[in-house]
Amino acid sequence: MAAESDLYFRQHAVGEMANLAYLVGSIGTREAFVVDPAWNVDTLLDQAERDGMAVVGALITHYHQDHVGGDLFGHRIEGVDRLLERCPVPLHVNEHEAEGVARVTGVSKGDLVSHEGGETLALGAIQVRLLHTPGHTPGSQCFLVEETGRPGSPGALVSGDTLFLGSCGRVDLPGSNPEDMYRSLHGTLKKLPDETVLYPGHLYSSEPSATMGDQKRTNPFLRATNLETFLSFMGV
Repeated sequence: MAAESDLYFRQHAVGEMANLAYLVGSIGTREAFVVDPAWNVDTLLDQAERDGMAVVGALITHYHQDHVGGDLFGHRIEGVDRLLERCPVPLHVNEHEAEGVARVTGVSKGDLVSHEGGETLALGAIQVRLLHTPGHTPGSQCFLVEETGRPGSPGALVSGDTLFLGSCGRVDLPGSNPEDMYRSLHGTLKKLPDETVLYPGHLYSSEPSATMGDQKRTNPFLRATNLETFLSFMGV
């Protein structure tokens, strides 16, 4: 008899730029991480409370304001500042992104926990692997969510602005690097099992998720056979 799933997972549409935020955790421990808390932070935290889950940390994909809060085009977006007002939890960032997160949000560096790529965080039987995927920003990271107690269960990839359904993140912004993006997509994400379910940082498609196998077959940025072709797709 298969073990019951310990995975707590919610996807939320937030804000004015088609952002997707997430709650990821363990049903057994009643603990959860919030991924990219911005725009409607109270909505995310209230959802966790209704579900009987305690938010114990934030997972940050990258430092752009629509994912962490801050001033954008003359408009103040609430984000990790509001999260810390309600529950002072650690903000888990890639080591190459800590300075950017502190700069745009104004939070103290003491609120940040910096990680190298490949490190893992665990809640109950849920393991979150922090995949360093530079390209959109130097410290962009994706989160591979797996259940250690259910071998063979499909993992979930929360990909931020690295990989979308049918496309990938921009590489024409400060700190972006198209060659790094190619290596992140083809050297890291494309190697994930086909059954892994992709959950992006923006709803730029008709569906909110898809398998990596589907994306390997249909996403032109994953289908590019070499760096030169990829760069031509990116207009570089």
